[in-house]
Amino acid sequence: MPAKRDYYEVLGVPRSASIDDIKKAYRKLAMQYHPDRNPNNKAAEEKFKEINEAYEVLSNEEKRARYDRFGHAGVGTSAASEGANPFAGRGGMEDIFSAFSDIFGSSFGDAFAEASGRRRSRQRGAPGSDIKIRLKLTLEEIANGVDKTLKIRKLKVCDACHGTGSKNGNYDACPTCNGTGEVRQVSRTMFGQFVNITTCPTCNGEGRIVRDKCNACNGEGRAQGEATIKVSIPAGVSEGNYIPLRGQGDAGLRGGPAGDLLVVIEEEEHPFFKREEDNVVYDLNISFADAVLGAKMSVPTLDGSMVIEIPPGSPSGREIRIPEKGIKHLNGYGRGDQIVRLHIHVPSQVSAADKELLKQLRQSPNLNPTAKHNGKTSPFEKVKDVFGL
Repeated sequence: MPAKRDYYEVLGVPRSASIDDIKKAYRKLAMQYHPDRNPNNKAAEEKFKEINEAYEVLSNEEKRARYDRFGHAGVGTSAASEGANPFAGRGGMEDIFSAFSDIFGSSFGDAFAEASGRRRSRQRGAPGSDIKIRLKLTLEEIANGVDKTLKIRKLKVCDACHGTGSKNGNYDACPTCNGTGEVRQVSRTMFGQFVNITTCPTCNGEGRIVRDKCNACNGEGRAQGEATIKVSIPAGVSEGNYIPLRGQGDAGLRGGPAGDLLVVIEEEEHPFFKREEDNVVYDLNISFADAVLGAKMSVPTLDGSMVIEIPPGSPSGREIRIPEKGIKHLNGYGRGDQIVRLHIHVPSQVSAADKELLKQLRQSPNLNPTAKHNGKTSPFEKVKDVFGL
């Protein structure tokens, strides 16, 4: 699956471009690559869809902010999370003409949408459904990105009829709508003549009827099957992000466009790391002696183990930061840090010998926060004196 181009590059505008600049650039490119100006030109059609997709994001203040921060992963269908995630919408012709309506006025968009809808209905069946699957990833996979191979069950183009739905690939024009895919009903009232246009109920808008239905798919042009699909997961994705694979969903009815495959990210719980945005946190238990005297200790990281130095006099809760040992930033440069959080271990049971040592340590002024140091009264003793305790 080819990598998407930068949306600003697609429209030919700088990242600082105003909304008016974006609209102006879109208007120029959309007119240049419009399908009606480039009939039977697949490259122009794909370019037109790419332009529309870029405009849909950059013309929306919220989507543009997410894109500037997270790149394509931030706007794949919605936002960087399911339910707000950007990576959404199929970018079909209806969406494209809706964008034209916003730029050129409603009558322009409606006219093209109506014309395109009639032309498409005579050539293709209904589009296929989107498929949503959940993909569990380890923290290590999320940190550096990973390529996955997925096996899914879906409706595929029928091998017997190659998606036509017919044994011999032949169709008859729909007798109800005469191949237009629409039924027009004219009614006259005292206010004048009204025309009501609806989808043809006989052919469901296709404008054609299958001649000699395919036995393998019963005339649908698709059948259940299994597909192997490869997907590249970028580093830095989060729980709920999802990646759309265009045209990898269910096959459409009798040659209709295929739906999309939405790969929803789930994070597997790590045995000892916790994620805080692009940082990873590791809780390290140390002894009282190590906290007082300092020590060198080996800790795990996402890239293997390494030795860190614990400063003398480290209190419980101190955080030692290891730069650039966290998760790579989503569609950006650099990566987060690893934070080692210290916890002083307090045993629940000790031996008799240990008890004697602890009793001796308890008497040491340096180890007793309530004791007097160098003839000075400790803060706790001062409080006791004030309240006469």
